[in-house]
Amino acid sequence: MTIDDLNKVINLTHEQQMELINTLKNRFKENMKRHKDIQWEDVEARLKGNPNKLWSLYQMEITGGEPDVVAYDNDKGEYIFFDCSGETPIGRRNVCYDKEALASRKKNKPANSAIGMATDMGIKILSEEEYRYLQSLGSFDLKTSSWVKTPDKIRKLGGALFCDHRYDTIFLYHNGAESYYSVRGFRGSLRV
Repeated sequence: MTIDDLNKVINLTHEQQMELINTLKNRFKENMKRHKDIQWEDVEARLKGNPNKLWSLYQMEITGGEPDVVAYDNDKGEYIFFDCSGETPIGRRNVCYDKEALASRKKNKPANSAIGMATDMGIKILSEEEYRYLQSLGSFDLKTSSWVKTPDKIRKLGGALFCDHRYDTIFLYHNGAESYYSVRGFRGSLRV
């Protein structure tokens, strides 16, 4: 792929940008408890100055993530977006954990991996800590589960971690990294 091809993929049309910003603005206003003390005008100005980040948010949106601002990092001066869909994003389910897990499957391979998709989208998969923070903002994954960033020690042994929310409790589980299910996907984060 040439740089020109990449630019065609990354660049959103002005109409797509404005539609996305409007969607994000409406979601922001409908969910103020997620981002107290953050002003939409500041977020919007940052988004308009970062077309590559807008492209990543667009990918989060079209795969069903419903991204929203969940925090502001004062030290780095960045707004933090998480996927805030009620269930793990539908366009990112049926994926194993990473490219090594995908390569290890000889039969019935999923189309992609969580880490591979996140990288392609320009986002990061949530860590367990981030997942727990997300759950403090509402109830997510009551019927689905989401892969979370797995420590290298566990991954080297063939495992991967995922979380869900059942019985009013957030659970952390393990599975073989090559496994995939129709109700398991991943949630991402993006700093802008």
